Amino acid sequence: MRITHIIAGSRYGGAEKFFTDLTTSLSGHKLHQHVITRPFPERLSCIPKDNLHVTRAKLGSSIDLLSKLKVRRSIELFVPDVIMAWMNRGAAFLPNGPWIKVGRLGGYYNLKYYSKCDHLICNTPDIVNYCIDNGWSKEKTHYIPNFSPQNSDQPVPRKTLNTPPDAATVVILARLEKSKGIDVAIQALTYLPNIFLWIAGEGSQKAELLKLAKSLKLNDRVKFLGWRADRDALLKSADICLIPSRTEPFGNVILNAWANSTPVISTATKGGCFLIKNGQNGVLAPINDPKRLSELMSKIIVNKSYAKSLVDGGVKSINTNFSEKMVTEKYINFFKKLTKIISPTKK
Repeated sequence: MRITHIIAGSRYGGAEKFFTDLTTSLSGHKLHQHVITRPFPERLSCIPKDNLHVTRAKLGSSIDLLSKLKVRRSIELFVPDVIMAWMNRGAAFLPNGPWIKVGRLGGYYNLKYYSKCDHLICNTPDIVNYCIDNGWSKEKTHYIPNFSPQNSDQPVPRKTLNTPPDAATVVILARLEKSKGIDVAIQALTYLPNIFLWIAGEGSQKAELLKLAKSLKLNDRVKFLGWRADRDALLKSADICLIPSRTEPFGNVILNAWANSTPVISTATKGGCFLIKNGQNGVLAPINDPKRLSELMSKIIVNKSYAKSLVDGGVKSINTNFSEKMVTEKYINFFKKLTKIISPTKK
């Protein structure tokens, strides 16, 4: 079976990270994969080498004719059974041809970009419903969740992050954008005088967040780490994983926390509410409420048995519904089913 992926995306991000996780997992099943991607070194270094061919392209705007030509030529040479377009920009570069075209959605995207697709994959049932409500048929709209790979990374030594070894620590793994609510997490630290906050990510709000931490006299306890490749090691070293987002369609980081046995707090976004059973496998917090957020963090830090019960619930959730083996098999079975279709049909 031959699969082409088209992904533009940002240099960093949750969907981009899951793309490399999925292609890596699929490569272990001896699928022949072809990736058309922007030439970000961070992404290219994570793409598996076995049974996979890479085409680098700018994948710019609709007038990027050179990328369109490169995409078509590389696909015609590879001759895929299925093309999977990741997010809007990937779908915009889908060429017509005898292959089956699949759009992969991790959010409530503008569906005009997916008019060339024969099928859609959505990573939550609510996104499936959104697509159906906007004209896609149930038969062409499919739910397959994300997963977080298990790993054997060792915890990051806290001294390398200028953090006392016995200090309570909270980690945020996110782009530094307003929608991620990191300002609320920084404000919550004013109620928690002994907790350190690690923020692993880059984004347009970095200068404002640095200024906020300084204005609240939290420079010594709020650590801006930049984008990190050792996210699992950070999770293993932290006492809490925090997702303070104002909006989150899915929440890959929740799965990452479960996979690394780290208690997780997420705001009650659509993604947070989909994944977390409050008090069982994680904790749901109100959006934009630093005081309540501080209370929930304090409870986990103080009550070790409560923290362990959240970890146990998270491990059970990922093993039951979001394991790498289970999700990868869903993708493989989906591709096998599609390739039995003689010619793709429209929605």
